[in-house]
Amino acid sequence: MADSAVETVVDGIKSLIDKRNLSVGDALPSERELCEMFASSRNTVREAMRILKAYGVVDVKPKIGAIIIDRRMDAVFELYSFNTLELSRETFLDTQGFRTLVEVGAVDQLFEKAEPADIAELRRLNEVMAAARETRQAAEGDFAFHYYLISILDNRQLKDVYRIMKPVMLKIMENGIAKRKQGWESFVEHGAIIDALEVRNRIAFKFEMSRHLEAGLALFKEGAGPG
Repeated sequence: MADSAVETVVDGIKSLIDKRNLSVGDALPSERELCEMFASSRNTVREAMRILKAYGVVDVKPKIGAIIIDRRMDAVFELYSFNTLELSRETFLDTQGFRTLVEVGAVDQLFEKAEPADIAELRRLNEVMAAARETRQAAEGDFAFHYYLISILDNRQLKDVYRIMKPVMLKIMENGIAKRKQGWESFVEHGAIIDALEVRNRIAFKFEMSRHLEAGLALFKEGAGPG
């Protein structure tokens, strides 16, 4: 019964935000006002606020009260990271298959949008990755390279998806870097991708990117995790 009461208040606060057209930075009514508004106890309202805070919708500050925020995507990132599956051949194929659809499939948009400054930044990020001394650091550099590449497309939702996928992508990158000469092969492959992007060579870009994304597959045995 208590859970039902809390859910009712959560739904009520969501409706209140919508009806009053509240946005980030706006304050919600006080706890006392919410209790009166929804005919609920303080404990019920506080539990509802805790849930909304976990959702990344509100933040409760001492002496100020509840403020509308927008950390919904951050909440999803944390949940996804916590529940990341063990790296397997299937996970690799699913993840890299999706990335191929994006990073190879977006070749025409990348050619249209990429500026000389983007080429220079990709080369810089590739150098940073190559200079990394630890596997995790190199993987972070690898991710930064690919994240910047898709950022050229200027699609916020696509960037959000990559941020959500980051924990799995980092596992794949760490696994590959650890077994492929500590990032040197990725550095060379990245360089070929940048070169093709710079001269707008469509065939070379698609070939180099596809080869790069598929490179780690050989590290997996059929139906098993990393070798």
